[in-house]
Amino acid sequence: MSGAILFAGTGSDVGKSVLVAGVCRYLARRGHAVAPFKAQNMALNAAVTVGGEIGRAQAAQAAAAGVTPEVAMNPILIKPTGERHSQVVVMGRPAFDADARDYHARRQALLPTVTGALADLRSRFDVVVCEGAGSAAEINLRPYDLTNLGLARAANLPVLLVTDIDRGGAFGALYGTLALLEPADQALVAGFVINRFRGDPAVLAPGLEQLRQLTGRPCLGVLPHVDGVSLDAEDSLALERPLPSTPPRGPDGLEVVVLRLPRISNFTDVDALAAEPGVSVRFTTSVSDVRRADLVVVPGSKHTVADLAWLRSTGLAAAIAERVTAGAPVLGVCGGYQLLGDEIIDEVESGAGTVAGLGVLPVRTDFHPEKTVGQVTGVAPEFGGAAAGGYEIRHGRVSRQGGRAWLRRADGADEGCAVAETYGTSWHGVLEYDSLRRALLARVADRRGLRWQPGDESFAAVRQRRYDQLGDLVESHLDTDALWSLIADGPPPDLPVAAPGGAPPPPELPR
Repeated sequence: MSGAILFAGTGSDVGKSVLVAGVCRYLARRGHAVAPFKAQNMALNAAVTVGGEIGRAQAAQAAAAGVTPEVAMNPILIKPTGERHSQVVVMGRPAFDADARDYHARRQALLPTVTGALADLRSRFDVVVCEGAGSAAEINLRPYDLTNLGLARAANLPVLLVTDIDRGGAFGALYGTLALLEPADQALVAGFVINRFRGDPAVLAPGLEQLRQLTGRPCLGVLPHVDGVSLDAEDSLALERPLPSTPPRGPDGLEVVVLRLPRISNFTDVDALAAEPGVSVRFTTSVSDVRRADLVVVPGSKHTVADLAWLRSTGLAAAIAERVTAGAPVLGVCGGYQLLGDEIIDEVESGAGTVAGLGVLPVRTDFHPEKTVGQVTGVAPEFGGAAAGGYEIRHGRVSRQGGRAWLRRADGADEGCAVAETYGTSWHGVLEYDSLRRALLARVADRRGLRWQPGDESFAAVRQRRYDQLGDLVESHLDTDALWSLIADGPPPDLPVAAPGGAPPPPELPR
């Protein structure tokens, strides 16, 4: 058996990633060897695995499936570096920088990489659960599509179309997306899934029946909106929602704000903070939030120099300086660490040369063309030698000119810099280490005069519980018999075409 299925969407952030993770978990619990797959991913939230970088969501989906993530699960990762330019990572390694026109011109050269990666996974796993990207009906991009119906056509995949009813307009989104597909694409779309439904399903039933009559396709499931069930996000739209939180165990909670940089990357670094009882985590661009919060996190950035200018223009740089002067806790991670330093020398990412940083940590960052990508382990001498580690994805190499190193690599080399209650590190994922995270939050609470109590459940266990909840949702609310039939047998024959049956082909992109 080497079945596969594609979950495409009516738009971004409709829940495709979460649904794929849930299906992976459900099938793995049934004893099947399952792999996730996303042919082409545009995200600044990456994970490091054997072979290089992949989208963070695919790493989480692999964890839900109980398998080791690998670069074949996300063969193309597009990491925007500006308004029109991106770094393109192919099979885990940076391959080239391109604008949109240049990238689309390379489609035919990249298609064998995508189909080869999918074929490889199908040869080694019972089921490959594929995720589309954005909307399946981006008709201007259909000739260049590698991840939605372009992939489905190339691999003859059955497709389920997913929408988020919580946004409104779900029926129009489903019918309109289907109708804009050309007949050969429509022939692969076997049904619909409605996500994040609130209320009485009986009220929805007449619309589902009308949709079936209009399209000849069933709705295979209505998944309810459930608070607190989430996945490592990769789309910045997810930052519009606060992270799920739980009540404090002691008298006080902690408020953490994360700067929503324009080019924010790897923002799931803070997910582990929100898993602690009584810790609320929000993304913000507000100066007053920065002044008020118990802890401010300056996250990663894919364009450090540009985000530095933005911090100054918004007044957030001054607000951070005020916090540091007052001894209020600040944590910078990777690009955020670089922003907090004295000096950035960048002829690679921005070409800006030497730029003054925020000047709150005595470090200097030199950008190099070769990217540092890898996993790291160590300890945190600052916090009683607690286990520490994470992963690195960066062009910038940071050298400490003063302060104190609060982390140490397994080989004995110092890592990070701290001055008073301001901390910086190049390690993504360091907050997932339970003892270190709780020691850091306890120090924040102490400095703020708060009586906060940590939890006792590991973050790894929290994640596994979330994957089980997603698997439960799929098992309870999706027609799993129909799902399995599609995986085993492929697209049903003779599916009707919904009018108008596609759009005229777009003109060639101008050079």
